[in-house]
Amino acid sequence: MVATSADIAKPGRVALFLELVRFEQTLFALPFAYAGMMLGHRGLPPLAVCFWVTLAMFGARTAGMAANRLIDWKIDAANPRTASRALPAGQIRGGSVALLMLASLALLAFSAWQLNPLCYKLWPLAALLLLGYSYTKRFTWLCHLWLGLVQACAPIGGWLAACGHWGSTPLWLGLVIFTWVAGFDVLYACQDFDHDRQAGIFSIPSRFGIQKAFRISEGLHALAWFSLWMVGATAGLGWIYALGCWLIAGLLFYEHRLLQPGDLSQMQKAFFQANVGISLTLLVCLFWELVL
Repeated sequence: MVATSADIAKPGRVALFLELVRFEQTLFALPFAYAGMMLGHRGLPPLAVCFWVTLAMFGARTAGMAANRLIDWKIDAANPRTASRALPAGQIRGGSVALLMLASLALLAFSAWQLNPLCYKLWPLAALLLLGYSYTKRFTWLCHLWLGLVQACAPIGGWLAACGHWGSTPLWLGLVIFTWVAGFDVLYACQDFDHDRQAGIFSIPSRFGIQKAFRISEGLHALAWFSLWMVGATAGLGWIYALGCWLIAGLLFYEHRLLQPGDLSQMQKAFFQANVGISLTLLVCLFWELVL
């Protein structure tokens, strides 16, 4: 049966699609784009820019998650941790997920067109990174870095949407997100250590072991913190931003205290408390510095 938009909109199925694309994680990613946007404008951009950046983020995030679920559904079905997800469990048809992915890519493209010519020229590259991530775990343990690169597009895209040209500050901010997200994804992949080794899935934990994966994650997060300071230095930010950097250091330390190589039971807590706390701290401090 061919999937239609009505299939997605049926009562009771909306919740399944929100779970499929992890809608709450889109809210976690939005502050990255807003941070880049405020830095690029040196304040709060016009409402129209904020609106189209928000839609672009929703389109990009939803397209990426839908593609990931569609491409990985056989892997998810074989993994006890993910077998209950809507697609491998047969609660949603693959055609419906593909339709959602295409609609989300169209939203991303249209939003980029509404922003400025540079954003519109670059949206296919963003789409390529989004759609390519799911294939990386099939051939390289550097897949975590690809995911970090995907997420780094958010603050860089926000900057370009606001000012339409490049600079060193968005590259440093992109490096913050790149290393921070990659570092957490390394920890997250530790949950699938046994399955990934048996199934031949590439990841840093399956390649080097959980103990070394934790050390690699710590190194990535140390680089993320250094890059945070470089954002402040290149953008000429003041003491409020510096305070935010120290608060983020505390949250990173808290995250690594929550998770241990022999105990990953606090993974969800680490995500929703530490990671969301980091993204909101960054956004609030930049808003205070640049807008208030």
